[in-house]
Amino acid sequence: MALSSHEGPAAPAPPPSAASDPSIGELIGEISQDLSQLVRDEIELAKAEIKQESAKAGKAVGMLGGAGYAGHLVLLLGSLTVVFALANVMDLAWAALIVTALWAVAGAVLYVRGRERLRAVNLKPEQTVETLKEDARWARHLTS
Repeated sequence: MALSSHEGPAAPAPPPSAASDPSIGELIGEISQDLSQLVRDEIELAKAEIKQESAKAGKAVGMLGGAGYAGHLVLLLGSLTVVFALANVMDLAWAALIVTALWAVAGAVLYVRGRERLRAVNLKPEQTVETLKEDARWARHLTS
């Protein structure tokens, strides 16, 4: 039997470059995944910053509480000692008034210093805000 000219090697396949280009749907899916990951990363950064600043605030509040407790003990015990010591020189009521005024000044100083430290705490996640601004600038340039 003779072979006919219709039978022969198969025709070559189309070039693979056309099949490997991603579709618009795939590109949009990738962008969506990237944006989702970016948002998750920004949230994690914000959490870390807030946790760090909260720790600072907790320490400052602890210092204020410790100062208040120590001040209370000193006020009670030291005041009695000073009042009785001054009572040897002046009337007991005047001695008590002087000691009370001194501890009022000390309490005011502790309050002012604690308030200054508390004001130094920044709960705004600065790094997160900056990276979000950068992301917004990047997204604007991507679409233009």
